[in-house]
This record gives sequence, structure tokens and C-alpha cells, in this order.
Amino acid sequence: MPGVQDEVEAHLKSLRRYACALVGNTADADDLVQEAVKRAIYYCSDGREIKDVRAYLFTILHNVRTDQALKSKRAGTQVTIDDEGPQLPSAASQESTVECRQLGQALRQLPESQRQVVLLVGMEGMAYREAAEALGLPIGTVMSRLNRGRQRLRELMSTDRRPGSGRT
Repeated sequence: MPGVQDEVEAHLKSLRRYACALVGNTADADDLVQEAVKRAIYYCSDGREIKDVRAYLFTILHNVRTDQALKSKRAGTQVTIDDEGPQLPSAASQESTVECRQLGQALRQLPESQRQVVLLVGMEGMAYREAAEALGLPIGTVMSRLNRGRQRLRELMSTDRRPGSGRT
């Protein structure tokens, strides 16, 4: 089990980054990651083995997010007090900051099904097959959602840059 814990620890930054981008704030992201890690360690405590720890962790994270979304839907709309985005590791130039903010806003406008795929493949660098495994989808669905998500992001980002749109 210590080997699995080391592997889990090696993927914490990626899990947290994906969770932050997925849910939009660090507190909820940390809760998602904590639950995913807890479930992975519990699964291994019985001596069971995980072939691909990274894919397994992202699958659990996806499932926890889906469970929470269903519970939230039943509970009604919740408003968060502090809406933090993913943290940049270093200070960016003003132009980069604006572009990152616009990209974050554009990502939040995507349907969650497209956003999940765009984040896993684009931000986390997962292969299509790995993302399909993590999300429990056929690879063709992942490719289709990725294509539609990227196209929608291009549209949203070009709209933000048009003269008169209030943005540069």
C-alpha cells in the first residue's frame, strides 16, 4: 500500500488543478480531491491492486463530481461566497492575466460534458483513451465532445476580442 500512496501523492497537483477548473473554486476542488483520494486508499486497503492509478483517480474524481452534481440538483441552487479560479504559479503579464480570465470565463460557459473532456485532454494532457476511461465514455464520444468544446472555446474567445465587445 505505501507504493500506491506515493503514486497518489504524485498526482495530487493534477487532480487539484482539474478539480479547480471543473468546479470553479478551491474549497470545493479540495473536497473533491480529498474524497477521491480517500476512496482510492480505502479500495487499496483490502489489498486490491490498481493498474493505472492516475486514470483511476480521475475516474473517482469524475464520479464524485457527478454524485455531488446530482445531490446539488436535488437540493437547489447554491451560491458560493468566494469564487476563486485556479491559481497561477507565477505572476503573469497584464495581457496574459486578461487572456487567462477570458479563457476561464469561456470554459465556464461550456456544457460540463465538454468542459470535462477539454480539461482532461487539454490541461491534464491525457490521451483520448485515458480520458474516455476516466469519464466512462466511448473514445468517439470523447473525441466528439473535445472537438465541439474546442470549437466553442474558439468562438467564445474570438467574440471576447472583437472591437466593441468591451474586451481587448
